[in-house]
Amino acid sequence: MNDLINEINRLKKEKNAVILAHNYQIPEIQDLADFVGDSLGLSQQAAKTEAEIIVFCGVHFMAETASIISPDKKVLIPDLQAGCSLASTIDAEQLKKWKEEHPDYIVVSYVNTTAEVKAESDYCVTSSNAVNVIKAIPSDKKILFLPDKFLGMYVSTITGRKMEIWNGSCHVHEKIGDVSFEEVRKIHPDAEFLIHPECGCSSSCMLKSQLYFDCKNIHIYSTEGMIKHVMNSNAKEFVIATEIGILHRLKKIKPDAKFYPLSENAVCEYMKMITLEKLYESLLYEKFEVKVENEIAEKARLPIERMLSIT
Repeated sequence: MNDLINEINRLKKEKNAVILAHNYQIPEIQDLADFVGDSLGLSQQAAKTEAEIIVFCGVHFMAETASIISPDKKVLIPDLQAGCSLASTIDAEQLKKWKEEHPDYIVVSYVNTTAEVKAESDYCVTSSNAVNVIKAIPSDKKILFLPDKFLGMYVSTITGRKMEIWNGSCHVHEKIGDVSFEEVRKIHPDAEFLIHPECGCSSSCMLKSQLYFDCKNIHIYSTEGMIKHVMNSNAKEFVIATEIGILHRLKKIKPDAKFYPLSENAVCEYMKMITLEKLYESLLYEKFEVKVENEIAEKARLPIERMLSIT
């Protein structure tokens, strides 16, 4: 493995490349990456990097976003099959039809969407800035929010804005919502619970009409929000409700604390497709390049830039 890592580092330097890795990537990829973060943080890094090649260790929509932001860079993804179940819940034609049914609405799309969907949107958001983006939209404007229903419900509750919300979800986060909080809290009574807003349980905690457990010591954060909370918390135990890949980074940040996944089964098979071997081949042969068509990229750039400007 060390020989492979050395070769990757050599190629990275030789080709003036930067490696971006999402918080859900396997530990070996996270440890090797130049930057590890959530969708917003990685998009910001893609926008400001001076590297000639961006190797995106994440899923396809993330590489597309990097290509749109940095059209003069070569953007690679080590596995073209690394998709996203949430992004696949809506396509551009479905969105066009939805817009026709709701004229004069502002379209707010989660970053977990294809470039074609972003091109039909007015704003993009990530889980870390969705609340602030919605707050920035004039209160007299009606909103279509897509595609994640749980994030949409959470944002609507926090902001008090009524929105039309697409019925999409991430297959990993939706299943986490099926776990019994009461049972887990009995096992870890002193732990802080950190919940991703894509989880069904996040909406249940926020919406008082659906309340089924005491919300004490329960916090709803994006993955990067979880990182910051752990860094500043005095707690020694944390239960994490998101994809388990983030546990590696959390343990590195606070090695003396204990971290438990709310669900051991919260594994995104798409995020786990990228391996060191695939990363090496991607750098060596400069594959697989992700390039968004100019017309789509031009239309998608504005909502992405709005996303990057509101944090």
